[in-house]
Amino acid sequence: MGITVTEIETAGPGSDELADFDTLTGRYQRELMAHCYRMSGSVHEAEDLVQETFLRAWKASASFQGRSSVRTWLYKIATNVCLTNLESKPRRPLPTGLGTADSAPSDELFEDHEVPWLEPIPDAAVQVAERDTIRLAFVAALQHLPARQRAVLILRDVLRWSAAETATALDTTTAAVNSALQRAHAQLAERGLSPDTVEPDLDSAQRSLLDAYLQAFWRKDIDQIVQLLKYDATWDMPPFVNHFRGADAIGELVGTKCPGGCNDMPMIETVANGQPAFGLYMRQPDGHFEPFHLQVLQLTGAGEDLRVEHVTAFFDARLFARFGLPERLPADYVPA
Repeated sequence: MGITVTEIETAGPGSDELADFDTLTGRYQRELMAHCYRMSGSVHEAEDLVQETFLRAWKASASFQGRSSVRTWLYKIATNVCLTNLESKPRRPLPTGLGTADSAPSDELFEDHEVPWLEPIPDAAVQVAERDTIRLAFVAALQHLPARQRAVLILRDVLRWSAAETATALDTTTAAVNSALQRAHAQLAERGLSPDTVEPDLDSAQRSLLDAYLQAFWRKDIDQIVQLLKYDATWDMPPFVNHFRGADAIGELVGTKCPGGCNDMPMIETVANGQPAFGLYMRQPDGHFEPFHLQVLQLTGAGEDLRVEHVTAFFDARLFARFGLPERLPADYVPA
């Protein structure tokens, strides 16, 4: 459960000071949410971690002497809250990060609900300026790092703290910080990722590709779906452990394993992790549509070479409400 306002009020000074404290710290809510999400890979955990950060800050507010900015002070608290939370917890992967071989479209699909899968985050939950460092692939790569290496890399490369500031926040030495950062960089380099793995805002060509992608699923036009994918595109879909590589294999997967037919799969566009995303609905026996999965897309290329490079389809209907998507669509719904 999250921390309630009542619990916070009983943990520190009176209500007048609480109002001042809320004004002082409330402006950092969304950027701390992004920070805790990078560390944990979970939106649900990040919400609780941010509340715990503010509770600890409230309890310690009387001793805050302004030796650093409020923002730095809050980030230090949040980082240590996250490190405590991560003790003895498994990392949050995507299926492509499990180290298993690519599946064939004819393979049986296996679900694993015991794995604490990485979760997508709505852009509305974080500041626009934070989008470049919450890309799904980057956050997934962070989960492969030990917790303290993860913290060092985020503080140094994302927040641009100095080695000395990072060492102070983590109660360690600058030499240890520099060593941890070097090891973290080496691991991310193996995956070709950095905090600067950024996609620009959508241009007209990308907009056209996404429109075509939506229409291809609505018509269940497998040939068109394959054409819109990069030849070596990848597809994963937690909680299924299977993952697939190659446009033809993905097309066969959609054609043979996806239960909908023509005009059975409308999609509504949204944004997740700073990337284009779609809530895909499935027609039900009585005609209406219900949530099926949330797709997060990674695009690559430009001009005639523009394609969808990776799709993560999250099979969790609860995500639709989190992303502000309708809980159902009427039988006469037709995508624009």
